[in-house]
Amino acid sequence: MKLIIAYIQPEALPEVKQALYENEIFKMSITNAMGCGQQKGYQENYRGADLEVNLLKKLRIEIAVNDEYVPKVTDAITTGARTGNIGDGKIFVMDLGECIRIRTGETGEEAVG
Repeated sequence: MKLIIAYIQPEALPEVKQALYENEIFKMSITNAMGCGQQKGYQENYRGADLEVNLLKKLRIEIAVNDEYVPKVTDAITTGARTGNIGDGKIFVMDLGECIRIRTGETGEEAVG
């Protein structure tokens, strides 16, 4: 079992979701996030004061999958989010120690689905 965490640009979400649906991946959790990387933010003038904005809006997608689905998920996210520009995002794949489905009490790969 793996936990896939991806940070993407907010405007890429429709394409990423569509690519995931086409690969029969329907379970995901999406949250708003802020961060910076190579982009290093930007400068803006607000009411006469210069502001440095170095935390940019991102979306965090979390998907728990069984091992055989990892390539399908990472390929779908990459396909949907890639523009070729700095800031397209990152994907992290981590081992998932345990999963328990609360409704049925199932554990492990059966609980991930």
